[in-house]
Amino acid sequence: MKILTIESTCDETAAAVVTDRLEVLGSVVASQDKLHERFHGVVPEIAARAHVEQILPVIDEALRKADTRLEELAAIAVANTPGLAGSLLVGLVAAKSLCVALGKPLIAVNHLHAHIYACRIASRKEIFPCVGLIVSGGHTSLYRCKNAFTFELLGGTIDDAAGEAFDKVANMLGLPFPGGPALSKIAAKGNPKAYRFPRSFLNEPDRLQFSFSGLKTAVRYEIAGPGRPDFSQIHLSEQQVADLAASFQEAVVDCLVGKTADALKRTGLKTLCVGGGVAANRRLRAELERLAAERCIELHIAPMELCTDNAVMGAIALEKLKAGEFDDLMLDIKPGLVRI
Repeated sequence: MKILTIESTCDETAAAVVTDRLEVLGSVVASQDKLHERFHGVVPEIAARAHVEQILPVIDEALRKADTRLEELAAIAVANTPGLAGSLLVGLVAAKSLCVALGKPLIAVNHLHAHIYACRIASRKEIFPCVGLIVSGGHTSLYRCKNAFTFELLGGTIDDAAGEAFDKVANMLGLPFPGGPALSKIAAKGNPKAYRFPRSFLNEPDRLQFSFSGLKTAVRYEIAGPGRPDFSQIHLSEQQVADLAASFQEAVVDCLVGKTADALKRTGLKTLCVGGGVAANRRLRAELERLAAERCIELHIAPMELCTDNAVMGAIALEKLKAGEFDDLMLDIKPGLVRI
């Protein structure tokens, strides 16, 4: 049994064909990084227009790679929440159109749930119940995950997501977009103790929240000082950039790992699953592995290729397919960010 999954929540247009055995027959991701590079962030209108241009070629290429005809599909799955409204609409309209033309059932996918399900796909074993950490450009949240669809929010960011903070600080340091990978690369050459940046809520175990806005401001002040926003007039040495990047990254990782440890203690769960673009950060992965070893926790981190947005993780729809749970053509998008 095969399904087609579609992902267009932000700035990647993706499609995949996956079997009920979680075999990936074909997967395609079209990136928009070049379109948004000069803005140092995703521009929603540009993203939506690019999805319109890419969605059909991406679906066609995924089917071609999978050597699968549309008639062979058991269902069409699409991420309808959360995300950018225009981006979500493109994927949903494409999915609905295919369902009408083919007479196939429609299955809605929660993008955040799918990030955790990427761990299930990679591990080939049951991962629920678990603590789920989703850390990306738009989301930084901790969940108690009872099963593939029952997620209880334990805590999340009260302002910026970790990935957004990475991108903004990378821009301050003159690094290319997307900022996360660039900052992580240069941080490897720096001293993580060179600057002492704030770690919000780290010493408050009863508060499962994150905050990175103050951390961004602290980096800004360290670079330019209060009241000097023109970064073009600031000249940092390569070592200064590396030290600032390493110190910032260490602060973010300390907060993510510390709050995750608090969530594990609160829930008593012994399985931790981590997904999202920032989960590809090597320093974070290393510290989570250390935490898991210390606490005797079973750790699952999405593989690198499934951390950033992709359609393979939409295989979570197979859980609904097996249960006979489908959505009708009145299905709508639910955009926005998850905040508490």
